[in-house]
Amino acid sequence: MSSPRILLFDSGMGGLTVARAVARQLPEAHLIYSADNAGFPYGAWKEKPLVERIRNVIGKLIDRAKPDVVVVACNTASTIAIGDLRSTFSVPFVGTVPAIKPAAAMTKSGIIGVLATPGTVNREYTHSLIHTYAYHCKVFLHGAPRLAEIAEQKLRGHAVDMAELADEVAPVFRKRDGGKTDVVVLGCTHYPLLIDEIRQVAPWEVNFIDPSGAIARRVADVVEETAHKGPDTKVPVHGTVLLTAARSESSETLAAYASMGFAKHEIVDLPV
Repeated sequence: MSSPRILLFDSGMGGLTVARAVARQLPEAHLIYSADNAGFPYGAWKEKPLVERIRNVIGKLIDRAKPDVVVVACNTASTIAIGDLRSTFSVPFVGTVPAIKPAAAMTKSGIIGVLATPGTVNREYTHSLIHTYAYHCKVFLHGAPRLAEIAEQKLRGHAVDMAELADEVAPVFRKRDGGKTDVVVLGCTHYPLLIDEIRQVAPWEVNFIDPSGAIARRVADVVEETAHKGPDTKVPVHGTVLLTAARSESSETLAAYASMGFAKHEIVDLPV
């Protein structure tokens, strides 16, 4: 059987945490990463224009990479556009949504924190997950305005401002009726890049849920169910990152992608 070709998509570098997990789960896979850095960050976008943008960008990326499976390694994009993408394109999609269901099963105190982007916090999909799986819990949603950008700066080699980080995550650490938050969902694929620093600034110990492992297992299941297109010399080689803007061609940015296994890069012209 030929190696499955997997396209991983995010607005920026956060999906690299999912790519890392997929590479561990499927070491033989041909991985191509794509970052819509021209549109980053997605959290501040209005829903309708963002759905249209994601559809257009994904269409261009599918034409370029000819993937067997597309992984939308972005919570914001998944919560608003995964249905649209599945109805528009024939390739199978694996999405990324906040891990509220496993958090509800894990919590002992019944108090859960969800760190996410402002966009994900405001999406109906996120609130539906809470009503369905965590209706018996107190869930504190926090749309961290700067956390994704702090994560990207860290990956580029910049020091993390720990005081700023503490302010970004503080709203999910709550006390209520003698209990306190004991599970925090990392509801953006960028956030695991900061897990060590977040643990340092947390006011008490909690269980953090990084969904990348579960996503990788789902990708493996979909790959097994999907016919592979086979080798193609016209598509980007394994370990290529496709960018939508040349502004991310700085040496520190390219070094950051290389450190996560994507040492080659290419700029994709968009239909915009």
